[in-house]
Amino acid sequence: MKASAASTAQEAGDKVNTKKSWPLWKKLAIVGIILIIVIPLAVGLGVGLSKNKGGDDDDSSGGDDQDDSGSDNDTPGDDTNRTSIWQPEVGAAWQIILLKPIEISDDGKVTPDVDIYDIDLYDNDESTFSALHKAGKKVICYFSAGSWENWRDDKDDFKEADLGDELDGWPDERWLNVSSPAARTIIKKRIEYAAEKGCDAIDPDNVDGFQNENGLELTSDDAISFVKFLADTAASFNMSTGLKNAGDIIPDVISDVHFSVNEQCVEYAECETFAEFIENDKPVFHIEYPDGTPNKVSSKDSSEICSKKGKAAGTEDFSTVIKTMDLNGWVQYCDGKKYTTDVDA
Repeated sequence: MKASAASTAQEAGDKVNTKKSWPLWKKLAIVGIILIIVIPLAVGLGVGLSKNKGGDDDDSSGGDDQDDSGSDNDTPGDDTNRTSIWQPEVGAAWQIILLKPIEISDDGKVTPDVDIYDIDLYDNDESTFSALHKAGKKVICYFSAGSWENWRDDKDDFKEADLGDELDGWPDERWLNVSSPAARTIIKKRIEYAAEKGCDAIDPDNVDGFQNENGLELTSDDAISFVKFLADTAASFNMSTGLKNAGDIIPDVISDVHFSVNEQCVEYAECETFAEFIENDKPVFHIEYPDGTPNKVSSKDSSEICSKKGKAAGTEDFSTVIKTMDLNGWVQYCDGKKYTTDVDA
């Protein structure tokens, strides 16, 4: 016969009431065992929570299983690998190629074996940036910051009112109103794109509109403000910034930029202006375009470019390259050595 709920409850109560109480020493022993187990668990949990507090980025990238010791070099091309702003060294060897995308050999090597490559931000894909980083190179990314170019994907984003005269000798480009908030928004996107592709620095061209017939009445103050804007934006992504030419504003921006990219200071006998960078422990990446390039530059011209006197006065410790005007893969250095970097056909 199945017992009723009431009778079962009564029997259970009788058993509880008739059970002997435990001695005090046994109760204390049990409490001690519980504390021994609980306290280490609580401490461990607290340490774990402290390590992960505010660490959502660590969780998303693998948490404790990830070895942070080499993460900066494991993902070249990712803007997160720039933990600080790179300051190039005075005298660093470099190569600049803007005509076509460069090609990296299957073994990951690139010619010449120099410290730094200055390449076009848009023409080269992310695999090129990654390959250069894996080869131990730093990458400076070139783009035009102070001109509108009629072949860029974002050309229709610019307002007609922000466009000035054509650049002399470059009919597909027009000077840009660098003080326009709308124009700066577009340029900021270009810098963000440089960060996404893994650039170590930016080489923003055509910031010297004020020194040219620009049709926009640009002033040196406009250029100073713009260069500071470029440098501040790049710095927010831990990228350094170069000043392209624009010698007149060097004293006003020398503390904001990290290097100079100069064209033809020997030809125009103005290299001493750019020597201020060297005096501030910042390199000058110097380009000359003499007649006869490639491979037929006269010894007289190459000697003058590299002489550090006369028209070349002030070029001591400059990182000088002799290039073709279209900036293809060919380069000659002041030691007389010549190289050709492979580029897309």
